[in-house]
Amino acid sequence: MTPILGITSSQWIASTFTLDYLVVAGGGGGGKGSDGNGEGAGAGAGGLRCTVDATGGGGSLPSAVTITPGINYTVEVGAGGATGAPGGNSQFSTITTTGGGRGGSQANAPGVGGSGGGGYGRTGTNDIGAAGTANEGYQGQNGTSFTSGGGGGAGENGGTDATRAGGDGIQTSITGSSIFYGGGGGGTTGCNTGGAGGDGGGGNGDSGSNPGNGSANTGGGGGGGRSCAGGVNGGTGGSGVIILRYPDSRTITFGTGVTGTESSPSGGYKRATITAGSGNVSWS
Repeated sequence: MTPILGITSSQWIASTFTLDYLVVAGGGGGGKGSDGNGEGAGAGAGGLRCTVDATGGGGSLPSAVTITPGINYTVEVGAGGATGAPGGNSQFSTITTTGGGRGGSQANAPGVGGSGGGGYGRTGTNDIGAAGTANEGYQGQNGTSFTSGGGGGAGENGGTDATRAGGDGIQTSITGSSIFYGGGGGGTTGCNTGGAGGDGGGGNGDSGSNPGNGSANTGGGGGGGRSCAGGVNGGTGGSGVIILRYPDSRTITFGTGVTGTESSPSGGYKRATITAGSGNVSWS
């Protein structure tokens, strides 16, 4: 074998290890309601890819990745979208997930994203729910007259016209507990009836006390804003998250600009949870 920095090829291969991941992008911002003209729609959840239990969009479970100690790997956590804006993409190494699509409004069509935004609540005006991204999330629900659609979730489409609910996310036990991520934002009907946000951090649609924001570090979509009171802004999207599970013999180093924590060993693993920022991580 040819030595590499004084290490034989067989020793180099033996030093690598496999890692499971959850990479969730930022959720989209809910659509704004327009006074007397239609309801703002729920936003789509951030795209989700995961190697443990389930992944977004009904796709096949991705494979764990091989990590070489001492090598830098790129990470970036997507921010949640403001009202009517998409969420930011997230990245770990070569795995990138797409920010959630914005909820529809009178001014803007719903956005395609990791999961798609719901359609505006006025027939013929930006009312067709947007598509999600393959293997990341689902589409948003269509809007009808004065009923806006719920945003798509990582685990299902936005809810029916009757429920206006955001689509649920997926459950994964990568942290050691089964937790939902990637719920879509709820839509609205009239001035005081909002749909529930999807499981996994989706914000509720506006029920007269302002729409819900997507929960931080879930990729949840923001809820849609109602048409009364001059038109109410939609909720903001929840930020994304990256969770990495690896053998407990390894230790992660977070580079400059990366906000993260490493858990104590449990069940043969450690978990790194990265909640914000962009930069690099490495392992020893």
